[in-house]
Amino acid sequence: MNYLHFFSPVRISRGQGHPVEEIDSVAEAMMFLRKWPTGRRGPVYQCALNCCAAALSGQMSAEEARKAFTGFARITRLLDDDMALSVGSEPAGRVYALRR
Repeated sequence: MNYLHFFSPVRISRGQGHPVEEIDSVAEAMMFLRKWPTGRRGPVYQCALNCCAAALSGQMSAEEARKAFTGFARITRLLDDDMALSVGSEPAGRVYALRR
């Protein structure tokens, strides 16, 4: 497995009527973040961007970048509902989902 690919994709949902988008690598996450509107770029966005850049330069693992990108998607309410309920290897008692 390429070190820039995630073990499991981050599923992005832009709402009803839009297809669910799967982000399965650091490079795809970085492209998604670069398209994010400038006026909506806050500290969580910057953290995800920095983590993806660090992973691309070999200073961080792809899975650490995935966690940061997943957090960004959760905070911005883009994380698909299925993912919000089961985030990777987190114990069920430690998973929190945003209500829409």
